[in-house]
Amino acid sequence: MSKLLIDIGSTYFKVSSNEKIEQYFRNFEKNIFDDLNSKCTDTIAKYSKENTFICSSANGGLSTLIIGISQSFSLKFATNIAFNSGINIIDTVLYSKINDVTPPREEIDVVIVVGGIDSNTNIFDKNLLEYLKEVNYHNIVYVGSQNSSTFLVENIENLKVFKNIITNKLHVDEEELKEYLTNLYQEDIIGKEDIKELYSLTANQIYSTPYIVNKTLSDLNEHFDVVDPFLLIDIGGATTDIHYSTDLVHDNILTTSGYDRLVFKKLGVFKSRESLVFSAKNNEFVYELLDHLQVNENILEEHSEKATRILMQLAVFLVLYKVSKHHESYVELTLEKLNSIVLTGGITKVLSFEESEAVILFFYKKILHYHNTPKIILDSDYKIWTLRRS
Repeated sequence: MSKLLIDIGSTYFKVSSNEKIEQYFRNFEKNIFDDLNSKCTDTIAKYSKENTFICSSANGGLSTLIIGISQSFSLKFATNIAFNSGINIIDTVLYSKINDVTPPREEIDVVIVVGGIDSNTNIFDKNLLEYLKEVNYHNIVYVGSQNSSTFLVENIENLKVFKNIITNKLHVDEEELKEYLTNLYQEDIIGKEDIKELYSLTANQIYSTPYIVNKTLSDLNEHFDVVDPFLLIDIGGATTDIHYSTDLVHDNILTTSGYDRLVFKKLGVFKSRESLVFSAKNNEFVYELLDHLQVNENILEEHSEKATRILMQLAVFLVLYKVSKHHESYVELTLEKLNSIVLTGGITKVLSFEESEAVILFFYKKILHYHNTPKIILDSDYKIWTLRRS
């Protein structure tokens, strides 16, 4: 009874107390605070604010635009840090092509500008300033070459300058930017009417749920039969996240963490259902997978319990496909090296182990032509978010 843990999701509340986890479907006609209290008021009353810990992914997290001078270092390093901080990336811009790209139309919570080691000078010029005039952003931070910071400070209002994330040895120094992004997430929550009331329940910082999950991964083998390298797939109502061992990637990023995160904003089962169906219809292997699952394409137009189960299976398949060598838009993972796949999130309350296994076996045999498949672990109680050690 020492701690009360609450996760505010886009579709469910999850409450963990006395090693018992309960899930509640949200009532979207109520604000979050009132809905949570109506369902859990007796449990909440048993805990002090100091012993109540809350994380949230209900508002989709912060959005960021990253501008960097190289794909292999600045954009890759900054993207890595942003995802692991629980931040969602709207777009990345390679600075050499900044005059050829259209600025994002949606509001951006934070722009990250990065590039060059500290000995480099005169990296950015008026092209950056002209581009930023067309971007509707709330915060902007510079984490590149310190010798190039003067020009930016003089010309960009309210710019925050932090330590360069690229060391002289071309390694990543992530702590200062990561701390800034996690604190920015807290400030964003305080400013949102439907979540800021939650601070009346806790004396602790409210973190993003993906950030909390990422912090648990190094201790996951103490709670599950997981062997590195592994992939964790978290399928939610609005997005699907994956967390993966960095051993699965052949790149030049050296970080203090052994696990990275990637977000698929359009592969959620409830709030982004239409985009999930669109992705499925445009994948050349999905119709064969549907036949393997003994359904036809009409299931994609249905709104039923069976359709939801099929959509969750398709989400698992599409995530694996998008990080495989057959797809170029995301990071490529060496899936043949996987020892374990962990499934968590809303999927664990819907799919059986056999249904999960069926789609993963299909992917490995059909797409990778690989008959040795990783061990599948189903986090059936969705407890991974509760495992972080303070």
